[in-house]
Amino acid sequence: MKTILPFLLFLFGGFLYSQTTFSGSVVDDSGQPIPGANVIVVGTTTGTVTDFDGNFTLTYSQAPPFKVQASSVGFETDTKEVTANNQNLTFTLKEGTSLDEVVISASRTPERIFESPVTVERFGLKALKTTASPDFYGGLENLKGVDINTNSLTFKSINTRGFAAFGNNRFMQLVDGMDNSAPALNFPLGNLVGMIDTDVQNIELLPGAASALYGANAFNGILFMQSKNPFDFPGISVSIKRGVTSQEAAGTNPYTDVGMRAAYKFSDKFAAKVNFGYLRGTDWMANDLDDKNLAGGTRETNINYNGVNVYGDEVSTNIHDVALRLVELGRAPAGSESLVPSVNVSRKGYDEMDMTDYVAESVKADWGLYYRPWANDFEIQYVGKVGRGSTIYQGAQRYMIDNFTMQQHKLEVRNDNFFLRGYITSDKAGDSYVLDVAGPNLLAKWKPHDVWFGEYTGAYIQSTLGGATNEEAHAIARQTAETGRFIPGTPEYQNAFDAVISDTNFLTGSKFQDNSKIYHSDANYNFSHLIDWAEIQVGGSYRRYKLNSFGTIYTDAQGPINYSEVGVYTQIQKTVMERLKLTGSIRYDKSELFDGFFSPRLSAGYTLGEDENHNVRASVQTGFRNPNTQDLYIGLVTGLGVLIGGANDNGDRFVRPYEVSQFAQNNLGQPSSISQSGTAAYNNSLSSTVAAGLATHNPSNNGSQYIGNSSYVKPEQVTSFEVGYRGKLKNVTIDLSAYYNTYQDFIANETVAAPYYGNVANFDLTGYDPANPASVAGLNQDTQFILAALQNDDFVRYQTYTNSSTEVNSYGGAVAVNTKVFGNFDLGANYTYANFDFDKKANPNFRPSFNTPEHKVKASFGNTELFKNFGFNLAWRWSDNYLWQSPFGDGEIDSYHVVDAQLNYTVPSIKSSFKIGASNLLNNEYATAFGTGNIGSIYYLSWTINNL
Repeated sequence: MKTILPFLLFLFGGFLYSQTTFSGSVVDDSGQPIPGANVIVVGTTTGTVTDFDGNFTLTYSQAPPFKVQASSVGFETDTKEVTANNQNLTFTLKEGTSLDEVVISASRTPERIFESPVTVERFGLKALKTTASPDFYGGLENLKGVDINTNSLTFKSINTRGFAAFGNNRFMQLVDGMDNSAPALNFPLGNLVGMIDTDVQNIELLPGAASALYGANAFNGILFMQSKNPFDFPGISVSIKRGVTSQEAAGTNPYTDVGMRAAYKFSDKFAAKVNFGYLRGTDWMANDLDDKNLAGGTRETNINYNGVNVYGDEVSTNIHDVALRLVELGRAPAGSESLVPSVNVSRKGYDEMDMTDYVAESVKADWGLYYRPWANDFEIQYVGKVGRGSTIYQGAQRYMIDNFTMQQHKLEVRNDNFFLRGYITSDKAGDSYVLDVAGPNLLAKWKPHDVWFGEYTGAYIQSTLGGATNEEAHAIARQTAETGRFIPGTPEYQNAFDAVISDTNFLTGSKFQDNSKIYHSDANYNFSHLIDWAEIQVGGSYRRYKLNSFGTIYTDAQGPINYSEVGVYTQIQKTVMERLKLTGSIRYDKSELFDGFFSPRLSAGYTLGEDENHNVRASVQTGFRNPNTQDLYIGLVTGLGVLIGGANDNGDRFVRPYEVSQFAQNNLGQPSSISQSGTAAYNNSLSSTVAAGLATHNPSNNGSQYIGNSSYVKPEQVTSFEVGYRGKLKNVTIDLSAYYNTYQDFIANETVAAPYYGNVANFDLTGYDPANPASVAGLNQDTQFILAALQNDDFVRYQTYTNSSTEVNSYGGAVAVNTKVFGNFDLGANYTYANFDFDKKANPNFRPSFNTPEHKVKASFGNTELFKNFGFNLAWRWSDNYLWQSPFGDGEIDSYHVVDAQLNYTVPSIKSSFKIGASNLLNNEYATAFGTGNIGSIYYLSWTINNL
């Protein structure tokens, strides 16, 4: 014992000696604390982050001396040496520039923006703190080259480099590596079920094609959102934002946005976090009552009026054809059809404000368990996310997304050199319904369409026989047909409306169901720690879709539809001649529905100047986009036709019976009912131009140009060329880029008409003279049948999903300049140019839907420390006018300018910051798309407690 005891005391003393504790603070070069700065022992993974006051304490299981490094985004690093236990250190970080910030997305490996091989934008903690927008997602709009199309208060869609839509399935959004797209909708719903402000660590955005590393959906841009790891950012944060929204149509209404983050590091091996967010407000009300078909007039002056934000008035028919049927059935005097002009008349619809409460809401939560079994960089993560929201979405139609829920569950294993993750995404449509479908079916609840048009035409005939003028006859006819109309606000209307939006049969209701899922896994390994001569990465991904809309959206009434995609890639990166950085990537993707596709990318970046403050870059890459689930498998019956997907096995699952006209039964020997499958749209249809063509047909023409038969859909492709420059000139940084893209096999929609009877393959109009009805007798039987089907509405109108043969080129550029003025004031400005071209003469019917302003200018001015603990920021945006094209409707979007502003004050003693701000400070209402509500103002006051 006398021998062992001293030895144990020696070991114990050595153990105590090897535990070194030190503390200190991290401040900027003006002496202000930097919260959330990383403090790490050089060469190890042992570290911590500073608290709200910039202070830290760290214990390291080694004896001094050793080096410690402090770093924070937007600042240069500082390194100091620990020489004794209980030493106090003060790190002073000099503010750097945006080009010094580190990004991962461009090459899947850490590198400075300055050296990135492609254009990349970053939105970090400083930008989050100073943004004048109400939330971080809206703040992305101030980045160069970025458009945000505001669909509603809680649903914003990011667009880069043109060809935008609210359902932007050419753009990918990843949250902690998980694709944030809803399985049923194929695109992210903005930040509706995304992240809360207090959990955002950084955001990176790659405009343009990124398929070489990220696969099929990274076609026109990709957004990366990374949350805070509880090992690095423990503590509690709370954000409370209250204010009002102001819009001329909706008035002034309360706005609430609350977020809470709680993270705890239990030990060096285990940490956890949980987040919760709640947002509620009144949506931007859409009340455009202009005629959607640009015909002009109002409901009172235009008998075929179709208002933009009015639903049900798209139900329209030719009353002369109705008169013919009434006479044929003996319900009108013989010959009275001659009194009825050949004009279209539409029903009176319901305004959008009568069909939705405009409640915009988002409730989201996520949680994570993080385990480091060896207390180093090897980490196992489980992350769960769930969100529920209500918003308005505009695609081919206007949708009320009500109580829509989406959840994701991820398991990931990673360290600094690799990751392996798998996750599941599922959604439920909740109480969502389609406004464009609800309108016609709501009208039919109180009076079926054929009854309404019969009453209208009968009253027109009777009033005309009584001596009324044309205008008087139409007025009397509408008054007669409108008898019994359900008035909004009455119990009759509400009962009918509730019945329609809860009915999943689109012939009588408007509610859609969905419980689709995506199963995804991907992996990446970086060999840089094993290979010295170059950095090499390999990776791959696998995705399986399970579509389950119960037949309300997809052709899955008989059971879910399953299909899968797989991809593999590799990248090599090497710096030669000390200043030339070369990167080469290639990826191979294969969907079980299509042939495989290679996506290569080559890039080079060269650093210039004595101080290496200038970098030029060039790249060429290809990208592709597989048709999404709706492009492939939609089978949606609407009041105006059928949306049918372009997968070659889709149409056979979509079979519907249709009533045949009395004329065809009596004169053509057709049965009373005929079943038609969706394949008719692709193998037995006529184009949408056939009606106009028949009226002016030349008898010497066989009419083959009127054959529709859309081609089955296939992937679209893009080849992108880009050059750029990044540089520092004293206290000025410049980042500019230019690109040229060539697109092929654009996925587009066509409208075709598939007759109930008659073989389109035998359609031949040779000898047909529209001025001589007797000429029909000389045509073959199939052609006669098809003409009769068109005249008697014995056809199905389909919207198909196919590819355009038109080659489209887009091109543009952007430049951003940032500097310090008047000492420590931040001043930044950027300009973006975007345009496109195609052979319009050769493709007169092609609608590119570029939907992007040609010119955009943005600027910001602020100071994070105008005086102690007080800062401000102003942001201004101007957008050129542009044409918006979409299946919902086309219209000119006026140019606009917007000013956002905020003042912030920090109170370190209570670890709080206060902000008062306004989005669209001057209340100049504007729109970013045709058919949406004008965007008003948000005025708010926020209080954030950051107890890190």
